[in-house]
Amino acid sequence: MGKDKVHMNLVVVGHVDAGKSTATGHLIYKCGGIDKRTIEKFEKEAAEIGKSSFKYAWVLDKLKAERERGITIDIALWKFESPKSVFTIIDAPGHRDFIKNMITGTSQADAAILMIDSTQGGFEAGISKDGQTREHALLAFTLGVKQMIVCCNKMDDKTVQFSQDRYNEISKEVGTYVKKVGYNLEKVRFIPISGWLGDNMIEKSDNMPWYKGQTLLEALDTLDPPVRLVEKPLRLPLQDVYKIGGIGTVPVGRVETGVMKPGDVVTFAPANVTTEVKSIEMHHEQLAEAVPGDNVGFNVKNVSVKDIRRGNVCGNSKNDPPKEAEDFTAQVIILNHPARSATAMRPCWIATLPTLRASLPRLSARLTAVPVRCSRRPPSL
Repeated sequence: MGKDKVHMNLVVVGHVDAGKSTATGHLIYKCGGIDKRTIEKFEKEAAEIGKSSFKYAWVLDKLKAERERGITIDIALWKFESPKSVFTIIDAPGHRDFIKNMITGTSQADAAILMIDSTQGGFEAGISKDGQTREHALLAFTLGVKQMIVCCNKMDDKTVQFSQDRYNEISKEVGTYVKKVGYNLEKVRFIPISGWLGDNMIEKSDNMPWYKGQTLLEALDTLDPPVRLVEKPLRLPLQDVYKIGGIGTVPVGRVETGVMKPGDVVTFAPANVTTEVKSIEMHHEQLAEAVPGDNVGFNVKNVSVKDIRRGNVCGNSKNDPPKEAEDFTAQVIILNHPARSATAMRPCWIATLPTLRASLPRLSARLTAVPVRCSRRPPSL
């Protein structure tokens, strides 16, 4: 991977069946991230189970259950390069049942593509109160992803037929919502695309001569490079831990701050496990060091997969290693509430948390309702 290029993590979010995996897989193929022979293989395999239109989606949908159901369940990571940047692209599930996996993927991203289903009925379902278009946009901003590209996908559909009026209608409504969420609308790019045919992804579309803006690839190269906190102590939250035959235990995750190198002695908190890093890989390439923004897997000595777990935080044992905290300050965002009116809603609580892990597998809390208005000042107990 060219270290002279900026490395960015890009998450693709949006309502279920918005065409996220298909558009993402097609983009990776167009950028040379996967060869034609592999795409032809996917096309043949997809046709055998009656899903020939899923050939690009199968670049990312690796699980058997995903291929059979035609939806993304877990997050998928892939790499492709533009003229200016190297992107790790994160395809996040749109189905409500797998929102936890979507949050995991989005928390690792520097920028987001919000994929919109432009078809009649499809857009309306996604932007509705219970649709994932709204929820994913809010989650992305809440999780710190402040740069967004909105792709109005499926412009080739028979209910759309590359209509400028439909594009303008969608852009206006989505723009109003993402501005309300907190995005700077002047920096949000809207692009009409066909993830299946490739319109406006790499090259300008002849089917939409009315569109004078950037292609998706051009827009990606205008994203602001993220600030990387290299000088801070190492912090790497674990996304997962694997046991790989012939190699051993391999934790994976994104470096948030600091630098990790083979030979470093690291500590995992709150497990209180200390070990040595044997090797580091990203996209199947050995790294001499991992820096902030890198999604890596690293082999560790004499540690079992039972000793560490998702949600543990890895740090350098000799430079301010991570420790358990007795208390912390949190900003809590209420995504949905069953109350039908503002007067019935109580979105803020004073909470005592006896047990809280980074991955939040369990949360024991004593909650006491307080008035509707919220204050950033600590409550007086």
